[in-house]
Amino acid sequence: MSWMDLLRMSGSNLKRRKLRTFLTVLGVIIGTTSIVVMISLGLGMQQSLYREVEQSGGLTSIKVTGKSAGDSMYYFSYGSSDDKVDPAKYIDDKAVEELGKLEHVTSSYPVYEMSVIMLKGAYEGYGSLKAMPYEGLKAQNIPLAEGGSLPKKGGPLELIYGNLVITDFREKNSNQYYWETGILPDIDLAKDSIFLILDQDGYYDSQSSGINMGSDTGGGDGQAVKKNVKKHVVKASGVVEGGPDDYNSFGYYVYCDLDALQQELKKEFSGRVIPGQPSTKAGKPYKDFYYSSAEVKVDDIDNVNAVADIIRQMGYNVETNAEYLESMQKEFAMIQAVLGGIGAVSLFVAAIGIANTMMMSIYERTKEIGVIKVLGCSLKNIKQMFLMEAACIGLIGGVIGNALSFLVSALINAVTGHGAVMGFDGDISYIPLWLVLVSMLFAMLVGITAGYFPAKRAMQLSPLAAIRSE
Repeated sequence: MSWMDLLRMSGSNLKRRKLRTFLTVLGVIIGTTSIVVMISLGLGMQQSLYREVEQSGGLTSIKVTGKSAGDSMYYFSYGSSDDKVDPAKYIDDKAVEELGKLEHVTSSYPVYEMSVIMLKGAYEGYGSLKAMPYEGLKAQNIPLAEGGSLPKKGGPLELIYGNLVITDFREKNSNQYYWETGILPDIDLAKDSIFLILDQDGYYDSQSSGINMGSDTGGGDGQAVKKNVKKHVVKASGVVEGGPDDYNSFGYYVYCDLDALQQELKKEFSGRVIPGQPSTKAGKPYKDFYYSSAEVKVDDIDNVNAVADIIRQMGYNVETNAEYLESMQKEFAMIQAVLGGIGAVSLFVAAIGIANTMMMSIYERTKEIGVIKVLGCSLKNIKQMFLMEAACIGLIGGVIGNALSFLVSALINAVTGHGAVMGFDGDISYIPLWLVLVSMLFAMLVGITAGYFPAKRAMQLSPLAAIRSE
């Protein structure tokens, strides 16, 4: 008996019992859809991670942190605390220069981070200001909206706003943010000038004291600010592309040129300790300026670990995107295993349904099997026929299940705002081509496995006993 004959007989047998076949295929559809969608969620998160790593400098970037210089600095570690040391050195200009001279290092630049307050009319906002030299800002590859540009070298203090910064403004009267009201503040960050407060402590002290010095600082917006708390009038040089619901790794930051920020800080805090800077035991500021971190770029990914080890030996802490990616991949592997296991339960139930259908088919076709054997059909052909029926159920269920998976995936991405609601950069559900092919093959394999024992039973039926059966 040829393969075409077996295929025709298998198809004919499935058509004869349409309702039972439909219900069995439905189980495979649900199982395939479940496992594909569950795995796609893990893959979507993984794709978001890859984009975030690429946006933050790729796998050849190293973040170097030194001794904590003050409360306004930000430190975040990708590795375990056991891998870290308590560095005794600050990150200053000399340290940045030394890092840039290391073998395989193509560039090194300082980064200074601090919290700031932004004022505009009836709105007050809080931001994370990240200052870098022009070369560092350029290396970030910040995607700017049309008309935007990087702050000019040697120019006044200008800001680049992340597209999500607008959501950090609250209306002072209602004390509500965008996420509570659904209404964006009446501010055009790309065009409007705002008041930037660098001295947060002074600002809060003035608020609690109830002193109104708004007219003395310019702008006349009635803010309760002391004379020594300067309100810097700043404009934007650009805004990160995207809306308030489009998450990306640049979205919540405010960027500026480091030299321009340093000049403003040194003027405002003349004789005082600048936020994020260390002080002597007497509370006096140091002469040198210290940074939150340094970004080091390596020429090749194969040299990243070697350069990182050298920097650790110099007395600094090191965080690489490669280490971060490796640790996150392990976590995502666990997540995918759990999600895939949940989906696999549905497919296991479908396998039981296939086995049940094939066993019922054997009982109903006992006489037919006996006649086929008497006519000279080999046991191998009988086994192949039943396995082919089971494989067809698995394949049909796999194909339809994958089609349904794309619809469910599109619905999930639409509901979550393509990942923005959950803080992901891009679709939260991602179905690659290999997952489609593997899931269909897996559905067929499940069908064949479920149909093996029924097929074996069909082979063992006695021809004479089968013919006599009613």
